[in-house]
Amino acid sequence: MSKITVVGAGAVGATTADNIVRKELADEVVILDIKEGFAEGKALDMFQTAAILGWDTSFKGVTNDYSQTANSDVVVITSGLPRKPGMTREELIGVNAGIVKSVVDNILKYSPDAIFVIVSNPMDTMTYLALKASGLPKNRIIGMGGALDSARFKCYLSLAMNVSPNDLHATVIGGHGDTTMIPLTRLATWNGTPVTNYADADTLKKVAADTMVGGATLTGLLGTSAWYAPGAATMAVVESIIRDEKRVIPCSVLLEGEYGQSDICMGVPVVLGRTGWEKIIDYKLNEEEQALFAKSADAVRNMNSVLATLSL
Repeated sequence: MSKITVVGAGAVGATTADNIVRKELADEVVILDIKEGFAEGKALDMFQTAAILGWDTSFKGVTNDYSQTANSDVVVITSGLPRKPGMTREELIGVNAGIVKSVVDNILKYSPDAIFVIVSNPMDTMTYLALKASGLPKNRIIGMGGALDSARFKCYLSLAMNVSPNDLHATVIGGHGDTTMIPLTRLATWNGTPVTNYADADTLKKVAADTMVGGATLTGLLGTSAWYAPGAATMAVVESIIRDEKRVIPCSVLLEGEYGQSDICMGVPVVLGRTGWEKIIDYKLNEEEQALFAKSADAVRNMNSVLATLSL
C-alpha cells in the first residue's frame, strides 16, 4: 500500500493531485488545506472525473487535519503565497518560511518516514529550511524546481527548432530563480545530437533567456503563478520516487562538495528512486558554467541568510 499527501489545495497543489490520481501513483491520496472546505471541494470535483477518466484511487480532501495524512510515503508541500506580478521569489521568504516549517513539523508527527517534495517558493530556500528544520536524512528532502525549469527549457527549444519537445534532452541547473537558473545549452540534444547543430548562437541565447524568465512571463500573463507545468513537473518527481524509476531529474538537494558547493540546496541532476534522491550526477561543467553555478550559489545563500533573521 502506498500513500501520497499534497499539502496546499491551491492551483499548483490541486493540479499536482489531479495528475497523481490520474496516473494512479498511490493506493491513497490526501490533499490538505487550511481553508475550510477548500480541499474537500477540490477532491470531490476531481473524484467526479474518475468514472469518466477511468482512474481508481482512494482520494479525499481534509481541512487542517494532519492525522489524515498518517503513514504517507511522499508528501508534497505547495503551501504558501503564490507570486504576484512584479513580486520576486525572494520576497516570499518571510511569509512562506513559517508556513513550510509548520507543515513539516505537523507531517512528521504522523509520517516520520515520509519523503518530502518541496514546491513552495523560494524553492531552494524552502528546501534548505525543510532539511534543517526536520533533521531528516538529506535524501528525503527534494526541491522540485529543476524539473519545471528543464521542461520550460525544452518548451522554448522546441518552439525555436520546430521539433517535438519529447525528442529533446535539456537540463537546467542552479537556483530556481529568474536570475539564478542555468540552462545547459552546451549539453542539450535533439535525438542524441547537439542542438547547436540546428540553431545558431543568438537563437539559443534567446531560448536560455526565455527559460530563465519563464515563470515571471506566466505570472505577468496570468496575474498569478503558473500551475499546469508546475503540477506536471511535481507529479514526475513523485512518480520516479513511488515507482522507483531511477530517472535522472534535476532537483534541489543538499550539496556537500558536489559542483564546488556545500551546505546549500540547489538544482543538480539526481537519480530519483524509492528512498528519495539516490545520487548526484556530475555533468562535468566547463569553466564558464562552473562560474555561473558559483554565482547562482551566492544568490541562493543570500536568500538563505534571511532565514536567520526570522523567528521560526
